[in-house]
Amino acid sequence: MAVNISAADRHARMPARSGQLGRKLQDPTLQGLMLLAPAVLAYAVFAFYPMIDVIQLSFMKWNGLNADKHWVGLDNYRYVLHDDPVFWVALKNTLIWTFLSVIFPPLIGFGLALGLNQNIPGRSPLRALFYMPVIIAPIAVATMWRWMFDPFFGLFNSLLSAAGWPNLIQDWLGDRNVALYSVFIAYVWEVAGFSMVLFLAGLQGVSQTLVEAARIDGAGRLQLFRYVTLPALRPTITIVLILSLINSLKAFDIVYGMTGGGPAQSTQMLAMWAYTQAMQLGDFGRGSAISVVLLLITVAIVIPYLRWTLKRQEAYQ
Repeated sequence: MAVNISAADRHARMPARSGQLGRKLQDPTLQGLMLLAPAVLAYAVFAFYPMIDVIQLSFMKWNGLNADKHWVGLDNYRYVLHDDPVFWVALKNTLIWTFLSVIFPPLIGFGLALGLNQNIPGRSPLRALFYMPVIIAPIAVATMWRWMFDPFFGLFNSLLSAAGWPNLIQDWLGDRNVALYSVFIAYVWEVAGFSMVLFLAGLQGVSQTLVEAARIDGAGRLQLFRYVTLPALRPTITIVLILSLINSLKAFDIVYGMTGGGPAQSTQMLAMWAYTQAMQLGDFGRGSAISVVLLLITVAIVIPYLRWTLKRQEAYQ
């Protein structure tokens, strides 16, 4: 027997189905997945896939032009770790750079944040001024500082000459003993504003209720800073240090723009040497192997620090 469903009956069932769909869309888990999906897709396309491709290339011989890629196993790693003297120079410079980068930019950024968090005249323009180097193209920053370090017409040598200290005048980027630290000064100028902004956000998130309660209990400025501000800033400090660590390990653009790794490899970095091997010497396998080693070093440093930091935060809670 045929059953006829009228148009009215069909329309009567639609609100129920629409209601079910609406309830599903209101599920927090589904909403979270929908919001994450574009970012995860972008990360997979632009970060995860290239990383897997680099790992594969590190086991191959390829000049970047021919279609043929020859499997060489661990030969690239053997060459990089055993037969390449520049790799160890670059590793030493990278570790020095990283050690300095987790100290000076965060400290300077923290000091700027503390000062600019006070109710002082013109603090908004000052915040923008100190943050401005972060948004300038790194190659422009490198060019500007290379001019300032010029041995003949640069700002630094001109100031030393005007101050009556001609014995301190030197080729800041041409002397292998000071070139790395000269480039690092430019790097600090470039990135300190980023740490400042993160610390400012953390300082503005400090509970004013706790601050007022501590003041009522008679706490001075130093005690407020030690027992209220610093504990509240622990998550921010962790983020700043991890980002500073990662960015320092992959330092490339400012070194490339100021010295190109010279003189005599004194400013050579692992990221710079990986680029040189792949793009200039035409050995993508060895360049990829150096990149993988750099990735392993980053993971070996960041993950233990992150676990240690999380344990400390749990202990204070």
